[in-house]
Formats: sequence, C-alpha cells, structure tokens
Amino acid sequence: MKVSELAKNLQITPDTVRFYTRNGLLTPNKHDNGYKAYAVKDQKRLAFILSARQLGFSVSNITQILSEADQGHTACGLVRQLIEQKLIETEQQFQQTLALRNRLQLAISDWQDKPDKAPSSEMICYLIEDFMDEHSQTDFSATVTYP
Repeated sequence: MKVSELAKNLQITPDTVRFYTRNGLLTPNKHDNGYKAYAVKDQKRLAFILSARQLGFSVSNITQILSEADQGHTACGLVRQLIEQKLIETEQQFQQTLALRNRLQLAISDWQDKPDKAPSSEMICYLIEDFMDEHSQTDFSATVTYP
C-alpha cells in the first residue's frame, strides 16, 4: 500500500508515516519508480508505534523496544522499566505544574486590588517584582488547592 493508504487506514497524516520511515522505524519496499510500498506488517508496526506514543514513549524508546523485538528478544522488561521511569518523570512534572498553579492563584489574589503603576528606571512591573520578594520563602507545593 502507498503512504496515503497506510495513513488513511490508521487515521493519521502521510507526514506521520514519512516521519517514522525517515527515522528507520518503518522499512517499506521500494519500487523501481521510487515509490515506497508498505505491507500489512508495516501497518501493524506503525499501529504499535502510535500506541506507544500514546503512552508517552519517545521515538528513542520505541526504537529500543523495536530493536529488541527485531532481534527476537522480549521487550517486556524494557517496556516496564521505561514506563516506570516515565511515570516518575510525569509525577515530577505534575508536582511542578501544581506548584506553578498555586503561584498563579496567589498572584491573582495578591494583584486583584493593586493599582497599575508606570514603569520606571528601577522597575518594570512592580507586581512581579514585589511578588517574588514577598513570597520567596513560600512553599507552593504544600498549598495545593482545587477549584
């Protein structure tokens, strides 16, 4: 099947198919006229790649996983290790995002009744400058609030 057919079958863009082909994750047959022909095995492989991407695996991770499988080895141990690491990273990002959310909520609350001031040679926006001075010791990760 052609690039466009494979893309249509998986409901993705032809550029997505080309991306994974360029990166060596798909290896279609090439015709004499230069066109690439994808087989059913390529469609199954690309469906696997798309599923792995949905779980947050990077292209590099997927390359490792496919390499293990292509060599006839089980990739399950590697997959478990990679997904556990991804969960740790995601949890750290989540906590950082919660802390940012709390800082934003506090800034909105602090700034609600403060007047606008023109910039000067010593200040750009006093709201930001004063906020960091006033709240530099605040532990935002401990003040998680939910709407």
